Amino acid sequence: MNNKRVVITGAGSGIGRELALQFAAKGCQLALADVNSAGLDATVTLARAEGASQIISAAVNVADEAQFNDFAQSVNAQLGGVDVVINNAGITRFGEFASTSAEAFRSVLDVNFWGVVHGSRAFLPALRSSRGSLVNISSLFGLIGVAGQAHYCASKFAVRGFTESLRQELKEDGVHVACVHPGGVRTGIASNATFDQAVDNPADVVRNLEEKALKLAPSEAARIIIDGIERRRERILVGGDAKFVDLLQRLFPRAYADIVQRVLGKASNMRKKVTA
Repeated sequence: MNNKRVVITGAGSGIGRELALQFAAKGCQLALADVNSAGLDATVTLARAEGASQIISAAVNVADEAQFNDFAQSVNAQLGGVDVVINNAGITRFGEFASTSAEAFRSVLDVNFWGVVHGSRAFLPALRSSRGSLVNISSLFGLIGVAGQAHYCASKFAVRGFTESLRQELKEDGVHVACVHPGGVRTGIASNATFDQAVDNPADVVRNLEEKALKLAPSEAARIIIDGIERRRERILVGGDAKFVDLLQRLFPRAYADIVQRVLGKASNMRKKVTA
């Protein structure tokens, strides 16, 4: 991966930041995007210290196709193409479907799914030219459905299906297309989430979830993803929990929900009370 041209969305924190730092240590040219300008600027500073040969950064809302296209045009003009595109940006919310407005549901799909679609479309010509890697981040929740996460699961299942279909279309072009399924990674996605359902102590819900499920270090998640890209793997499972759930779903496609609930317990502990 030395000196490759790498695009990463959601680079302002979490897995995106760690990917940027590890690619920087390989001397890669980076094009980084995030809706959070402050977080993005911090990543740029850290990536420079790690040895990135060149860095382009822009505040981009991946749900906005026009913004994404402008970013892609700028990147292609400055770097002369790209070798790796990682559609990593994502958000979640908490709450059962009945408690979630259509607007709230749509907001998750706009970032998690349409952001991937916009990024894939914007950089597709460049990836065809370089015969590079398109890497779309799904989730453990792109393998199984979970109560209280209907919007997130819908978006991540959609990313999985989209990516697997696109892989078939791009096979003859020599483009490597990977779908990544991270398990519980210690990022800020839970603490930044909005609650669509009333709970007694939202902070306790998040803390419980982080302690029970979000255990893998972002640096280790990034290392596994980069190793998968280098090996041009089509399916990258990140963490022991992702591997366990993948096997569980295939062995017990109907009963996995009850098994997962018993293993994890009621991590979210959300009460079934709809917010007024």
